[in-house]
Amino acid sequence: MAPRSRRALFSVTLFLGTCAVFGTLVNQKVAAQSATDESTLRDSLRSFTSVYSLVEQNYADKLDSDKTDKAIYDGAIPGMLHTLDPHSNFYDPKAFAQMREDQHGKYYGVGMQIRPQPDKNGTTKIVVLNPFEDTPSYKAGIRPGDVIVSIDGKSTTGMDSTAVASLLKGPKGTHVSVTMEREGAPKPLVFDLVRDEIPRYSVDLAFQLKPGVGYIHVTNFMETTSREVGDALDKFQAAGELKGLVLDLRGNPGGLLNEAVNMSDKFLQKGQIVVSQRGRAFPDQVYRAAHGEQGSNKYPIVVLVNRNTASAAEIVSGALQDHDRALIVGETTFGKGLVQTVFQITENTGLALTTYHYYTPSGRLIQRNYDHVSLYDYYYVRDAGKEPKDKSNLEVKLTDAGRTVYGGGGISPDEKIDNVKSNQFQDSLLQHYAFFDFSKHYLATHTVQKDFAVDDTVLQEFKAFLKNNNITYTDNDIAGVSDWVKESIKSDIFTSQFGQLEGLKVRAQWDPQIAKAITFLPQAEALEEHLKLAQKTTTTASR
Repeated sequence: MAPRSRRALFSVTLFLGTCAVFGTLVNQKVAAQSATDESTLRDSLRSFTSVYSLVEQNYADKLDSDKTDKAIYDGAIPGMLHTLDPHSNFYDPKAFAQMREDQHGKYYGVGMQIRPQPDKNGTTKIVVLNPFEDTPSYKAGIRPGDVIVSIDGKSTTGMDSTAVASLLKGPKGTHVSVTMEREGAPKPLVFDLVRDEIPRYSVDLAFQLKPGVGYIHVTNFMETTSREVGDALDKFQAAGELKGLVLDLRGNPGGLLNEAVNMSDKFLQKGQIVVSQRGRAFPDQVYRAAHGEQGSNKYPIVVLVNRNTASAAEIVSGALQDHDRALIVGETTFGKGLVQTVFQITENTGLALTTYHYYTPSGRLIQRNYDHVSLYDYYYVRDAGKEPKDKSNLEVKLTDAGRTVYGGGGISPDEKIDNVKSNQFQDSLLQHYAFFDFSKHYLATHTVQKDFAVDDTVLQEFKAFLKNNNITYTDNDIAGVSDWVKESIKSDIFTSQFGQLEGLKVRAQWDPQIAKAITFLPQAEALEEHLKLAQKTTTTASR
């Protein structure tokens, strides 16, 4: 059999095997389908093979292996899954490997974040966005803004960031030579880097916003998340009594369920329900706090969420809200309450199939309605985090203290904090990488210390930089968002000079939403009193 025919046969077999998941893999847990259902399934599969055969024999262009793979991986299988729900998904070999890497939270490489960026001549170059702290790139002195010219003597011209990243990755302990161009350097810089294990942290920022008030930003939920959150809490407690916590879950897309449960466990009482999941093919499951909060110091918690807070992050938010352990502030969350079980189809492909629905402790369904909604509209055309005006069709539930909460559309905040919207001038500066490029330009001739502040002299240099790079502005443009401009300049300079952590701190200390969240700590503290009162009333009534 010719190689192309074998590959096509494998692709069709893979598709049929994926289809069969619905009739076999899932149904190992439930009763067999009726004879009528089995007959319908066979007819459907026969129809598909007939269509595929006609396409392969009669299509105007020759179906090479790439087109065959695209028809199966990007067309037939995703098309089938997306008619069921927006989150069931097929992982081809490349996507499957990336998913496993993301879940483990580590890989082997040199530890830098890169991106394509056009230069003045319209040529796209691969630029270092930032080296991760304590990695080979960071220790070698690579800076944000460095342009990757070649890797092991191979020019990066014409490469995209994925191809460059693949060359930088490799077995632990192996060497890779990276040639960089840096503004202000008279000639290219050559770095001999030794690849190492590169951890990916889900807690990218944890520090005290002010004495006694901790701040933790969780980017996603992977295998190390609950441990990272626990380490941050331990450091806060070691520094003195923790009087309040802002837990930032904005933009968190979720991840591993068990890590959401383990993280919630650190804030709830032992035995309290974190989340339950219900489905057709498997027994219902209820997840509880196994250990509960340790210690007598029970501090108030404010959880900051937005329209892109999803899945596992919604589980944490819903659990803390239902048990009146935290005040949820921000925008209504995404509303992703479908559980995907990943079935391995072949050695390097997988099927993420929806098998359960998530429910909060009060019984709220997290998932919002997706009937008769396109994938594009589901993900992008939404009322930007706003609560629905008409809640009559939503589930009504009660928290432990008797507060009203609603289900079926994400987690609604207890207090609204609007998202900070940018204007056209701000968007223009970001689109031109103005702050990123200015930071490397400024540091080529300046050295800054931790007490650095963006004064009028620095601001004038920034204006001159904009003019020299043909970025249009007016003094009124800058005056209208001067605090934001100064924060952005300082943040990118600190990232280049002191590392990503210090740059993120600058942004967090300025962030208006975080500043507003702090003001709700007294209301979060009052939740405990409301809960005690409700429990006392219940106890009295039961006597």
